[in-house]
Amino acid sequence: MNPTATLPATDEPINQFDLSGQYAAIGAEVRAAVERVLASQQLVLGQEGLALEKELAAFCGVAHGIGVASGTDALILALRAGNVYAGDEVLIPTLTFVATGSAVSALGARPVFADVDRATLNLDAADVRRRITPKTKAIIAVHLHGMAADMDPLRAITRERGIALIEDNAQAIGATYKGHRTGSLGDIACISFYPTKNLGAVGDGGMVVTNSAELDARLRTLRNHGQASRYISTEAGWNSRLDEIQAAVLRVKLRHLPAWQKARQANAAKYSKLLAGVKGIRTPVVPDGYEHVFHQYTIRCERRDALQNFLSERKIGSTIYYPLPLHLQPLYSSLGHKPGDFPNAEHVAGEILSLPMYPELSEEKIKRVAAAIADFAS
Repeated sequence: MNPTATLPATDEPINQFDLSGQYAAIGAEVRAAVERVLASQQLVLGQEGLALEKELAAFCGVAHGIGVASGTDALILALRAGNVYAGDEVLIPTLTFVATGSAVSALGARPVFADVDRATLNLDAADVRRRITPKTKAIIAVHLHGMAADMDPLRAITRERGIALIEDNAQAIGATYKGHRTGSLGDIACISFYPTKNLGAVGDGGMVVTNSAELDARLRTLRNHGQASRYISTEAGWNSRLDEIQAAVLRVKLRHLPAWQKARQANAAKYSKLLAGVKGIRTPVVPDGYEHVFHQYTIRCERRDALQNFLSERKIGSTIYYPLPLHLQPLYSSLGHKPGDFPNAEHVAGEILSLPMYPELSEEKIKRVAAAIADFAS
């Protein structure tokens, strides 16, 4: 039995995610930022948004940032900026949140699913290559759980085909791949500021980042009703603007993000050390050349459902990201997929379990979670 299994039990719940500690630490800064916006009465497309766009673009290592209303809108607008229209095809991983697929569907395009690598849980480039057709207009690489997809082979495919490589960077802001930060690895990258993200707003919000001045200009038009100038619309667009209060709060949080990232990585290292050698438990794989930011700390267990119930009985939260791959979702039943079509994704979807993870998570709670898992395994 793992030695941590002898730790005394406690009835205090351990949430899978908890923002209360974060707000306790930076609440005064957040309130001051909100007051600054309210005093200015510049509430949409103002100076806070412009400043955040510059600061976050610099953080990602690119030239341009375009604030939008949500991470989903970021995907939709990025696809349209990449000239994806009705009838086109877009390659995406089948193991991802539904927004990756529904953004494609929202434009009348067809999501074409690809399998994932069993070790990293990210896109399998070899499977992507097999599924490319003349109708393929883009590939969306999802950086799942806080670690980048293997981008070099995906970039090789998009360059050969002359199609767009879009990063779904909702979960991995700050992660690196071969020395370069996510957000700078494709033609366009999409960020979500949903409150649970590593950089979360106090509501919905998103951003698209890119090195292309041409894409920057088009995205600014698309997010504001297709207006290239005031009241002159050059194409159909959206009402998708990041409001000033969200931008101001995010500017506060961006200053703290590097420290929060280090805390997540330290917590992950503690988990991995405590769970090493626990029978039936696989800890996250981080290949050489990758820096994981642990939006989620996701283990694998063949008896996953039983483990989750065991933890729940001990007031320890956990979540499955994601239990049903997109090709088996009712939304996409018309595409005709069946169990067995994407074996890697289906296999890992039955094993993955994300443990409590946030920067303020105490070592005592990490030990309690690890002890409970060791108890289950023994």
